[in-house]
Amino acid sequence: MRRIVSTALALLAVTVASAAVTDLPASVSQGGLVIAHAPPGARVTVAGKPVHVGDDGVFVFGAGRDEKGPLVVVVDGTKRQVDVTPRDWPIERVEGVPPATVNPPPEIAARIEREQAEVVAARNRDDAREDFTHGFIWPVKGRISGRFGNQRIYNGDPKAPHSGMDIAVPEGTPVKAPADGVITFAKPDLYLTGGTVLLDHGFGLSSNFLHLSRIDVTVGEHVKQGQVIGAAGKTGRATGPHVHWGFNWFGTRLDPLLLPGIH
Repeated sequence: MRRIVSTALALLAVTVASAAVTDLPASVSQGGLVIAHAPPGARVTVAGKPVHVGDDGVFVFGAGRDEKGPLVVVVDGTKRQVDVTPRDWPIERVEGVPPATVNPPPEIAARIEREQAEVVAARNRDDAREDFTHGFIWPVKGRISGRFGNQRIYNGDPKAPHSGMDIAVPEGTPVKAPADGVITFAKPDLYLTGGTVLLDHGFGLSSNFLHLSRIDVTVGEHVKQGQVIGAAGKTGRATGPHVHWGFNWFGTRLDPLLLPGIH
């Protein structure tokens, strides 16, 4: 009898451990976001790093553009691997660009560094809010003029891959919050990105909107999905009016086109 009970308990432990990770996908695309669940109160790590687990057991993580995987997810000691599906990243070579545009002078480079440090700090927020669980909508509707992950080489000098998605729309087009969140950064005149807004959705997930001609929100404001947060423009280093929509899991840049439930 004791052996039967021990065997039953062992099987139960295996079943519980398996159930803890059953909604993890077998794979995630480079640039993709995973939203999964563990038992409430569980301890979860992804690639060896602890991640936030909600009271309902929800947790999130993302695979960056160059992530090779597999990503090891551990839930209370139970390990699972999530393979990372590679993507082809187009490379565009552009010659004849003025050197000062490719490599700004020291004083401009210092300003860019200071401004980007502020943005990075805002992305480190890790609120318990689960504003990301209700799906996402498009901030504007228009032609996609620049895709996540594409890279340009100016005058033979490789630059960072495109960090988000560009949507070409007329200047002044209202830009809407793709999901609920809290404004963590809002400034009108950054050198590279012009009018810039960061919207935090909780658990380290955030949207950023660049080149805005107008900003209608302030830091600390809680906005609802569909609320207008600003207007499209061509401020900063932009060649024409559009909305750059970037999406991050902390410092990991993700592809907005791959967000779960986007419509």
